[in-house]
Amino acid sequence: MIKVKVLGRGIEKEVEWREGMTVKDLLKEVGFNTESAIARVNGRIALEDERVEDGAQVEVIPVVSGG
Repeated sequence: MIKVKVLGRGIEKEVEWREGMTVKDLLKEVGFNTESAIARVNGRIALEDERVEDGAQVEVIPVVSGG
């Protein structure tokens, strides 16, 4: 299982880990894409194609824009 926390949204959930799961897959699983959020895996910013290991702690940081 992967523990996911969406910062600023009060969302915390566990996601079933799958072999070969990437940050992009995980973001999609919790309703985001790589253009609307950044993921921090085990305390460090991760790229979308990085694999996520079972037991990882993930924080999703929604991107805020405006003008």
